[in-house]
Amino acid sequence: MNLTLPSTDFGVDIPFVQHLGLVLTVCANGASEVRLTPRPEFLNSFGVAHGGVIMTLLDVAMAMAARSELMHTGAVTIEMKTTFMRPSVGTLVARGRVIQNTATLAFTEASVFDEHDKLCAHATGTFKYVRRLVSGTRQMHDLNRSSVPVAPD
Repeated sequence: MNLTLPSTDFGVDIPFVQHLGLVLTVCANGASEVRLTPRPEFLNSFGVAHGGVIMTLLDVAMAMAARSELMHTGAVTIEMKTTFMRPSVGTLVARGRVIQNTATLAFTEASVFDEHDKLCAHATGTFKYVRRLVSGTRQMHDLNRSSVPVAPD
């Protein structure tokens, strides 16, 4: 699969990512960059980007870094640790990268920078590579069954 960047198409339909308006600007060679201009409904009571929005931005950046080497494969979050360092204000950029991967796992990290290129948050995460399910048959328990139909590679 080839993506023309920048794009709001992440190579798979993710309604929450579309709702947030994330834009993928880099996705190659174990690296990614995802941009977000938070709308008012994405802010917390202090008027800065909500921590959940920041964690989603980090999660997507790490997953796309993992997928950049195997775009036909999905990457699901196994674990994620996040540190918030300063309020995230204005247009935000998350840069992700693969630290190490195996045949089934990607060990990643990502950082979020504000509109002044100041570091706001950092995360590390582990992602499991999974084969993509055939469209329309996906159910939560399908991810655990070995007889699930899969899309051709």
